[in-house]
Parts: sequence; structure tokens; C-alpha cells
Amino acid sequence: MKLKKILLLAALTLCTAACAPQKPTSVLVLYENHGWHKLFTDVAIPWLEENASAYNYTITPITRVTPVDKEYLKRFDVILQLDYAPYNWPEAAFEAFEDYIDNGRGGWVGFHHATLLGEFDGFPMWDWFSEFMGGIRYDNYMADLSDACVEVERPEHPVFRNVPGSFVIPDDEWYTYDKSPRLNPDIQVLAHVDEASYTRPAGIEMGDHPVIWTNTAKKAPNIYIQFGHSPKLMDSEAFRQLLLNAILYAAGRGR
Repeated sequence: MKLKKILLLAALTLCTAACAPQKPTSVLVLYENHGWHKLFTDVAIPWLEENASAYNYTITPITRVTPVDKEYLKRFDVILQLDYAPYNWPEAAFEAFEDYIDNGRGGWVGFHHATLLGEFDGFPMWDWFSEFMGGIRYDNYMADLSDACVEVERPEHPVFRNVPGSFVIPDDEWYTYDKSPRLNPDIQVLAHVDEASYTRPAGIEMGDHPVIWTNTAKKAPNIYIQFGHSPKLMDSEAFRQLLLNAILYAAGRGR
């Protein structure tokens, strides 16, 4: 009889732990509230808000990194750098972000402008961030926006759950760099763009042109996704699934 009671109590304890509601993933969203990229974030932010309850996350959108320091980042499980450039940050934000990634204090997902690495608007390049992205420097982009086909290289990665092996991304700028991030041993390339599929070819090509990758040397789970320019992205089922998967992966919920 005593054994039965012990087993029942153990079962109830396990059930209570398993059935307890999971704490929502807290996501800090950095985005630009101006320029061409505002058209994308104007539809992406509402979509993130609409799906927050269904996927058990909360978002805190900010358009300036002024409040960011180590104490501020303790509130967040994931940083989503949604079209936000890696320059013109206060020193405290630089230090807090590097600490967050290097010490695995949360996860990171970056889109598009996160690899705008170089000297822009009078600001020097953030060398740490360049190394984080594979030691690359921004080189050029396709001002004449082009559709193109993305080819998945590692379909087993959680970021591609329910995402087809190839999919079309509309109206993007397709950044090029001084070298392929694939050359860095810390970088695992997850997908590339098929440059032959450009609908508006402009002679701005890399040959090997990764567009989704992760830095495996960092403690923080991280994913960079190069596209993020057009509001048409949010009409793409593949892109919406990729965005959601990336957030869950960075939060440790999609592995």
C-alpha cells in the first residue's frame, strides 16, 4: 500500500512538472523605423505580435539600442535583430551584446541589415560583429531588387522544419561580401542563393553565396538570414515558417 502511494505521488509530481505552463520566451526585437526597410518591419512586427500567444513568446520592439546594457538584456531569452545595422551603438550596448552572445545568455536571430559591416555614416566597423558573422565585410548589393531561389543545404537543421528544400524570396537586395563566410571554420552554412535564378541579374555575384548560416563557436544559439527587405516576405509561407523556427531555435525550443 505504501509503495502504491509513493508511486502515485511520484506520478503526480511528474505530471505537475510536465503539465505546468511553459514560461513564454521573451524576445527583444531591434528594428529600424525609417527608410525602405520600414515597409518590411511594418508588416513583420504585427505578424510577430499576432502569433505570440499561439507560440508562447512575447516581444519587446525597440528602434534604438540606447537602453541596452547587460542588466537590460537579462530580461530577454532571444534577441531578434530585424533589419538593424551593427553600428552607431553606444559602448554599453556593444559590451552587453558581445557578453550575451559569447557567454550564451540567450539566443540570437539576425536578418538583412545585421551584416551591413564596414564603415558607414562615419562609424567604424564593429570588428567583433564581423568575426561573429565569419570575418566578412559588406561589399555590394542589388539595388534593382530581384526575386531568387534559396537552396537549403542542411535540411536536417531545426530552422528548416516544415520549410521546403528550395523556395523563392521576392524583391531582395542580395548582399555580397568581400569573401564567403563559408571560408571561416566557425561558420556552418545552412543555405545559399542560386544566383542563376535572379529575375533581375545585375552582374553583382559572389559565386558561392551563402544566405543563411550559424556561428558554431559561440555559446549562444544563433542564426543569420540575409533577406529581410520586402513586405512581400510576409506573404511567403516558407519565410514565415523560417522566421518562427529561427526564434524557437534561438530560444532552445526547436532542436
